[in-house]
Amino acid sequence: MSSPHSGITAESLKQIITERLHAVHVEVVDQSGGCGQMFDVVIVSPQFQDKRLLARHRLVNEALKDEISKVHAFSQKDLTPEEWEKKKERGEL
Repeated sequence: MSSPHSGITAESLKQIITERLHAVHVEVVDQSGGCGQMFDVVIVSPQFQDKRLLARHRLVNEALKDEISKVHAFSQKDLTPEEWEKKKERGEL
C-alpha cells in the first residue's frame, strides 16, 4: 500500500516554481496539514506578462505537470511583478 504523502513539500514546490518559472516571488501553503496533498500557491513571474489567465495557468500546469500529478489539489494565483506590486499597494494581499 502506498503512503498518503505525495513526496511534495511546500519548500520543494517553492524551489521548483522559482527555478522553472523564473519567479520573483512565490508563496506556497500546504493546506493538507503536512501530507503534501493540497497546495495553494501565489506565483509572481515576468513570464506571465501579456498572457491571459488561462495561458498563465497552462504555463504553470505544464511546468509543474509531474508535481501536480502527485497531489490531490493545486490552486494557483499567477501575477506579473507589476500586478503583484499594485495588489500590495492596494492592500489586496
